Amino acid sequence: MNKNIIIIASTVILLAIIGLFVYPKVFHSNPQRTILYWTDPMIPGDRSDQPGKSPMGMERVPVYADEVKSDSTLDHHSSPKEYYTCPMHPSVRSDKPGACPVCGMTLVKRTEDNGIPGEEHRAMENVTLSPSKQVLANVSTSIAKRSSLEKEIRAGGRIDYAEPNFKHISTRFPGRLEKLYLSYTGQKVNKGDPVAEIYSPEAISAQQEYLLAIDSYDQVKDAAEVISSGAKSLLDQSRQKLVLWGFTNDQIIDLEKTKTVKDTLIIYSPIAGTVIKKNVDPQHYAAAGEDIYDIADLSTVWMYADVYEYELHWLNIGQHVYATSQAYPGTVFTGEITFISPTIDPSTRTASIRVEFPNRRSLLKLEMFVDASIKIKLPETVVVPVSAVLSTGERQVVWVQKDQTAFEPHLVRIGARAGDFIQILEGLIEGETVVTSGGYLLDSESQMQATASTSDEHSTKKVETHKH
Repeated sequence: MNKNIIIIASTVILLAIIGLFVYPKVFHSNPQRTILYWTDPMIPGDRSDQPGKSPMGMERVPVYADEVKSDSTLDHHSSPKEYYTCPMHPSVRSDKPGACPVCGMTLVKRTEDNGIPGEEHRAMENVTLSPSKQVLANVSTSIAKRSSLEKEIRAGGRIDYAEPNFKHISTRFPGRLEKLYLSYTGQKVNKGDPVAEIYSPEAISAQQEYLLAIDSYDQVKDAAEVISSGAKSLLDQSRQKLVLWGFTNDQIIDLEKTKTVKDTLIIYSPIAGTVIKKNVDPQHYAAAGEDIYDIADLSTVWMYADVYEYELHWLNIGQHVYATSQAYPGTVFTGEITFISPTIDPSTRTASIRVEFPNRRSLLKLEMFVDASIKIKLPETVVVPVSAVLSTGERQVVWVQKDQTAFEPHLVRIGARAGDFIQILEGLIEGETVVTSGGYLLDSESQMQATASTSDEHSTKKVETHKH
């Protein structure tokens, strides 16, 4: 009897012990579990504060605090952990090499240094790279210095004649061109040289009228004032008609002396220059006002060039412009801006400028293409190499080396660029050491530290909230 009681008691104790350990695992309670973050299992390192789709389009799943507690406890005193991440997507992490699932870029190997304080992880402005890592990342530096840059605006130009030095030689009365003294385009002519000889009945009549007016005035010039003044007025009108029709002063004086009407009239060039265009041939019957020649004085020429609208604020009337041509290697032509167009070409977003060049040796030919250069002396400021400035679209950053291994980003306001250098208007001081190569790696490292810091802060806050 006592033996049976002992057996039954032992069985009850054994069942109680088994129930104590097995029951919670089979029929465990389901308290409210704390969600640390949401992730896509297909993208290692993917984290989000709220549910939704990952960059691959998959629905993210929750990660609970009790699932990662043991892992974090084990890793707390572990050695530095190596992982692979994408330089363009720092949230992507993998324990083995491969390609980024978002952009396809090759993953880069990183090391988590558990010995670095959390404050330094959270400080985006500080990135630490050992000298060996700097060599691998091809980090190079330069010293920021104060200097006065010379900005250069370059444009292609086209040579044309100067409009004030261009003349049309035309007939002022109808007639037949008996002779042309200029026989081809490009021929040189001096001021006062004969260019054509024209036969015109109207010109003959005008000469006859002038001679009759002279005779009439000679007969009555000693008569009463009323009569002589009328004859004098008629004489003046006849002479003025010859002047308006292109008779020179010498031709009128010769007519007065010889009293002989000429059948043809010689037309003289009003300027010295070059025949740009020959419009007629001998024996052509020209109408009144018809052009015979187009002549331009090419001792001064104009150059037209197109400048982009964002460069216009550097230009002013009277600014020096330097031009070179492949036709004359080593020769530099110097001119001045005389006109800046008030309108912008909507198709090219450029404005036309006009530059006047002296051309005494006639080296600059019409329709010649030249390379124009406008140099602007900029005020003295802090300058750095262009490669030192990283632009994110909304801000510009320059990485500054604080000591042998520490770097920090400076938000800067940039000025004008000149060649390989750029002005820094705010954010840097003279003498600071700036990173000119490898800055994007530092920026990527900074973003990864910021991402990791933000994730840790969110996790800590949620755990504390759950405890309270």
